Amino acid sequence: MRVNINFSLVVLCGALFVLHICEAQTFVGQDASRRVITTAVPFLQIPPDARSGGMGDVGAAISPDANSIHWNQAKLALIDKDFGGSVSYTPWLSKIINDMFVAYLTGYKKITKEQAVGLSFRYFDLGDIQFTTEDGTDAGQFSPLELSVDATYSRILTEKFSVGVTGRFFYSNLIGNVLSATLFSDPVASVAVDLGAFYKTDLTLGARTGELGLGASISNIGPKVSYSNDNNLEFIPTNLRVGGAFTLNVDAYNKFTFALDLNKLMVPTPPVYKYDENDKIIVDSDGNPEIDRGKDPDRNLLSGMFGSFGDAPDGLSEEIAEFMVSTGIEYWYNNIFAARAGYNYESPSKGNRRFFTVGIGFRYHVLAADFAYLVPQVQNHPLAETIRVTLGFNVEGRAKEDSILDD
Repeated sequence: MRVNINFSLVVLCGALFVLHICEAQTFVGQDASRRVITTAVPFLQIPPDARSGGMGDVGAAISPDANSIHWNQAKLALIDKDFGGSVSYTPWLSKIINDMFVAYLTGYKKITKEQAVGLSFRYFDLGDIQFTTEDGTDAGQFSPLELSVDATYSRILTEKFSVGVTGRFFYSNLIGNVLSATLFSDPVASVAVDLGAFYKTDLTLGARTGELGLGASISNIGPKVSYSNDNNLEFIPTNLRVGGAFTLNVDAYNKFTFALDLNKLMVPTPPVYKYDENDKIIVDSDGNPEIDRGKDPDRNLLSGMFGSFGDAPDGLSEEIAEFMVSTGIEYWYNNIFAARAGYNYESPSKGNRRFFTVGIGFRYHVLAADFAYLVPQVQNHPLAETIRVTLGFNVEGRAKEDSILDD
């Protein structure tokens, strides 16, 4: 890509737009009908693995695997293997850019029957950008990148309830050392925390058995960050995820899982500002824009998180519209072959991300492979034909004897 440095705002918004597409958090400005919530470092929200990717991006309460670190770390301790891991790869926006991808590496280890630890690494390569001046002079080349490193601890508290916590370091560098009077951006480096809880119970349905799982997590709880200075701080994508999953064992060979997730960014909703007769925002004596409806988005972390449930300019109807809905189904035959399908919906006023997904999976001894394919409901969508691939392994170990649940 060739970019003119005099269009600094376009470059930065364009880079952020590429990231925001992953959760449809595109910048739409002051619009009476669309108030999309934007954040810094939205790459943290990119769904990383092909199993959940084939089920419409559900993950709060489906059965645990190595990728539970992203979806709900409380499930990690429920894995019945000794250790394992996976690697996922997703060519990103491949319909319009040929050198952008997301890679995700994760692993876990059971330390007792009721405890597990995990590590994960996420890498987002945004491809190469060739900067030029207005007259075409070469101003340098840079490959923007973003990454995060996670460490997770998960513990079973009772036979039906578990909790987990993840600590995260993340880094974002959008334009490197390509600087001018009109184009500048400092790298961002910061930390965040995820908290998760999970409940499961066995069910008997006539002659058949099943399992119900309920999960909730809050991800990316952390301070605001800035690509320039402390006067331009932005929230990171703190996200509430709640969901349920019901698994029905049809017989010894066949089982189905039905799952539903709700997601909401715990970030202030943009207010509606006052405009003068020249269609310019009215500012007060201190230079701050005057708000017509809604609340001031310039808040601290806790106020922004918990105030996000009651700050929408259009009230309850808009608050409800801020919940994204994911639903999926998974079929397993003999725990060897899986077929998956799902649907993800986001309100048109909040980004209009709507797509179907399909996927398949295979398990053979300790090895696992999953594939997912995304089909957008909107024509000519940048995410069209997105493919995810995940390869993993899970290894049995000796039974852990030191379990508080056996007392």
